[in-house]
Amino acid sequence: MVSDGPLSGVRVLDVSTILAGPLASSLLGEFGAEVIKVEHPGQGDPARLYPPLEDGVSAAWSMLGRAKRSVTIDLHHDDAAGLVGRLAGTADIVVTNFRPATLRRFRIDFDDLRAHRPDLVMVHVSAFGRTGPYADRPGFARVAEAFAGLTHRTGPPDQPPVFAGYPVADGVTGIYAAFAAMLALRQRDLTGEPQLADIPLYEPLLRMMEDFVVEYGATGESRERQGNQNPHISPNSLYRTRDGRWLALPASTEQMWRRLVAVMGAGDLAVHDSMTARLKHREEIEARVAAFVAAHDLKPLMSLLLEAGVAAGPVNSAADICADPHIRARGSVVEVPDEDGGRPRLMQAPAGRFSGFDSTVGRGAPGLGQHTTEVLRDLAGLTEPEIDDLYHRGVV
Repeated sequence: MVSDGPLSGVRVLDVSTILAGPLASSLLGEFGAEVIKVEHPGQGDPARLYPPLEDGVSAAWSMLGRAKRSVTIDLHHDDAAGLVGRLAGTADIVVTNFRPATLRRFRIDFDDLRAHRPDLVMVHVSAFGRTGPYADRPGFARVAEAFAGLTHRTGPPDQPPVFAGYPVADGVTGIYAAFAAMLALRQRDLTGEPQLADIPLYEPLLRMMEDFVVEYGATGESRERQGNQNPHISPNSLYRTRDGRWLALPASTEQMWRRLVAVMGAGDLAVHDSMTARLKHREEIEARVAAFVAAHDLKPLMSLLLEAGVAAGPVNSAADICADPHIRARGSVVEVPDEDGGRPRLMQAPAGRFSGFDSTVGRGAPGLGQHTTEVLRDLAGLTEPEIDDLYHRGVV
């Protein structure tokens, strides 16, 4: 089944596991691409086993596996490379995240697969990329976050570094890899040449922190941890309300600062009329804003700030998000039935709304190997006896 959308007619072979690579293929699937996920027989993607489990399968799998068909192939088997090659021959894009040496050992690297499709696009996500002295080092999101400097900057200044609350590198790199797939597909369509996109987990994070390296180049000093404070903006922090909630309040522009001063009734603070001045007097300003917020309950304070045109927002839990009227109105959270027709699963909708087309969650998350027979028959062109033989020999 191929959904309508700008990527309708594009086929993606997802030979990746866990988060960054599968997220990239999911994003493509949300806008019309047909996604076929290759998994190891017996256990499948390790993400299927992340707690909490429901009926032996991760609850999160309903999100991670949606909009895909599942095919099982044992990549360690001698006959697996040829089978993956036959599927790659029918695909526009292959997404993978094995280490370079592992791809070579499995005989499913870029040069191997483009023998089956001369104009293939491959998006290769790995910890450190295909080149350089660290190319074959293992790594996950948290390793990449530390390597790129994000972890160095996260946490209170007088305490050890801390991870962000979610493996940011997986999310950022997954989005960047989907973007890279579109760039490579466009270049393939312009030139007719095969394209390889080499995306390390750490590089999109490094690119994202636009001030980090340029500041070091200008000052010779590395930006250190500042907790919730922003190195370039004050006031900008999380402030606790009288009823124990937390409020994000970043006065990122002069206009926002003037509006905040007015709503606080703190005309004496208006003398700090530049960001440089406010950073110089950060301690005084942050204390005054914290005291102002602490004197109000969250709901009436939000009304007061929004009426004054001040950008601010609550720190939401998952329960807050699912109950929020704006999120409900936009459909940012949806219910999607399992592929087997089971109970609906609550999950995030595709991000963004577009004038000329719609995104779609598509099919629910598949069972392990649920589509192996139909994909090998319909796409790889194998006969029923040939497929039975592959099952018998443990290839699939």
